[in-house]
Amino acid sequence: MIIVTGGAGFIGSHYILEWLKSSNEEVVNIDKLTYAANLNNLVSLKNNKSYHFIHADVNQNEIISDVLNRFQPRAVIHFAAESHVDRSITGPSDFIHTNILGTFNLLEQSKFYWSNLPQDKKNQFRFVQISTDEVYGSLTQTDPAFSETTPFAPNSPYSASKASADHLVRSYFHTYGFPVLTTHCSNNYGPHQFDEKLIPQIILNALSDKPLPVYGDGLNIRDWLYVTDHCDAINTVLEKGRLGETYNIGGNSEKTNLAVVNKICDLLDKKSPKKNSYHDQIKFVQDRPGHDKRYAIDARKIQHELGWTPKESFETGLEKTVEWYLNKWKSV
Repeated sequence: MIIVTGGAGFIGSHYILEWLKSSNEEVVNIDKLTYAANLNNLVSLKNNKSYHFIHADVNQNEIISDVLNRFQPRAVIHFAAESHVDRSITGPSDFIHTNILGTFNLLEQSKFYWSNLPQDKKNQFRFVQISTDEVYGSLTQTDPAFSETTPFAPNSPYSASKASADHLVRSYFHTYGFPVLTTHCSNNYGPHQFDEKLIPQIILNALSDKPLPVYGDGLNIRDWLYVTDHCDAINTVLEKGRLGETYNIGGNSEKTNLAVVNKICDLLDKKSPKKNSYHDQIKFVQDRPGHDKRYAIDARKIQHELGWTPKESFETGLEKTVEWYLNKWKSV
């Protein structure tokens, strides 16, 4: 049995689906069901007896304690977070409440549960903190990629809240011996992603004949990671990772935002052509405050220590993603 927090979100729901495809272990999904959650992502599990859903906030200590003691998990995989940078700029308090206080409360309840386990189960237990490369700040064009030893330098309320949570997780290992693992991933993409994120927003705007907004000059660089590759990496860290360690997870796919938008337009021109090219809908808009210029992940540690590498290239992953959204669009 494992517990997944935030399992109705984009990455969490993919993680649960992938887990139940390949494992006989049951999953408990704890989710607050905020704007970014979608239980329809998990509708295929409606009659699956290995899947359990608990509607709760990770700040609700009594509920979290009850779930831990009732289901007796061997691991907690902590996805639950507010993650949209623009929203963190206009309303940072939700990010402090969920990402920092929520992680603290989950740590406290999990530590108490773990401390009362028999020694063999205590040795097996893991708490996996799912974090982001944004905690490292921004890179120039010539800087080396983020490694696990890169100092934190968050530039938005979102990334600052995740950095704070990561520090808390680390402290519980060093202070209490609590068995934690932390992952920092690059930009995820794939089916079911919330519409405010870049790739689904561009696809859906394109199909709706709306402008395709590109911040600033469009030359901000991100490393792109297909979501099921991320899920596979998390499982690798869960099973093989060294306690107290951090592992960077990347897709080996650095692209400018403008290159991503152009590639989506190319695919749509090919797969769903219309009179005018989708490229004509691109519109440059005012850059957002504190917009980090470049993220890049050095994923050699997880590759060398644990033997993980991504299966999808950006080209194969993006084509799968565009096809999924096209099929969804045609079925509406």
